Amino acid sequence: MNLTVINKFALALSWFLMLPVTISAQGSDGAKVPGSIVAYSPAASGQYIGSPSIVVMPDGSYLASHDFFGPKSTEHVSAVSRIYKSADKGKTWRQIAEINGQFWSKLFFHQGNLYLFGTNRHHGNTIIRKSIDGGRSWTQPTDASHGLLKAGEYHCAPMPFVEHKGRLWRTMEDAAGPPKQWGKRYSAFMMSIPVNADPMIASNWTSSSIVRFDSTFLNGHFGGWLEGNAVVTPEGTLVDILRVDDRSTLEEKAAIVRISGDGTTASFDPEKDFIKFPGGSKKFTIRYDPKSKLYWTIANYIPDEVKAANQGKSPAGIRNTQGLFSSKDLVSWDFRKKLLSHPDVIKHGFQYVDWLFEDKDIIFLSRTAFDDGSDGAHNNHDANFLTFHRIKNFRKN
Repeated sequence: MNLTVINKFALALSWFLMLPVTISAQGSDGAKVPGSIVAYSPAASGQYIGSPSIVVMPDGSYLASHDFFGPKSTEHVSAVSRIYKSADKGKTWRQIAEINGQFWSKLFFHQGNLYLFGTNRHHGNTIIRKSIDGGRSWTQPTDASHGLLKAGEYHCAPMPFVEHKGRLWRTMEDAAGPPKQWGKRYSAFMMSIPVNADPMIASNWTSSSIVRFDSTFLNGHFGGWLEGNAVVTPEGTLVDILRVDDRSTLEEKAAIVRISGDGTTASFDPEKDFIKFPGGSKKFTIRYDPKSKLYWTIANYIPDEVKAANQGKSPAGIRNTQGLFSSKDLVSWDFRKKLLSHPDVIKHGFQYVDWLFEDKDIIFLSRTAFDDGSDGAHNNHDANFLTFHRIKNFRKN
């Protein structure tokens, strides 16, 4: 597909929001973008695709969301997110909504209602919106009774919500640390709410204490933690498992922050609560499957041959491979299958995957940097595509 065709498509998409997305971008080397394309934003736009999120609606249709970041976006003032729908199991997609003032957000369905949880901008307020028409229109987070949960500077990603002991749990990061110092400004904490309480009312939520950045962790190599997962351990306790920034080695790690039963206290032991984790320096999502009695994740791991060719580089900057892993105990992880891969680590990336179980399959969205018939993505981080994928019979891998 040449640049002219892509530009025409982008223009058509902006005007005709109800049309299904059916493009199949192809680079000069003949490599096609893997999966089904949900959305596309060329590198020249200066607006990159971020924060994939997916939910399955009661009627079996799928909703997907993403936001825009980058130099020509409004992420630092009032971020823009878009909502898409698929009625054919992810084969085609159409845009159904655009939201001004929504960033780093997760779609989820709870107690018969559809919600979107995140921030209003880069390091903004913690907010939640509700839709009663299938994602076409959304409430405004005007005050503490209508979705404005925490005013201040916060960070998150499209992370899972978990029901446990009558409460709904969700991780967050306080971003009020040293300004303009990525990683160092983030403190981990957990939010929770009774499952029958109204999520739109701020006073219904409980926040744990925060665990702050500590430069002495990992023998001084700790660069920060972020994008945590709310997970119930095999022992029945609630933990926050976070991405860890350690640029001294390609052996990646995660951190386990432990949450008290009442949700008020978070604690961390640096001597035992860092674990080896494939792809741990990039965003990952962990979910438990009762049928297999295993925890599963899709992670941006670094294969051995890629490690050998990229010694000395930061592991967080290597995003060209996604794999499926499982674990019995959240500590030891077994490789199951390579899902997406490209030999180039500079301008190709599959990242920020959000995924769900669907019967025998796993469905997932990827923030994908790939060839598009023009100059491709700006780099592996600044994605030009949102793509949908399916892992069939995942338990047999």
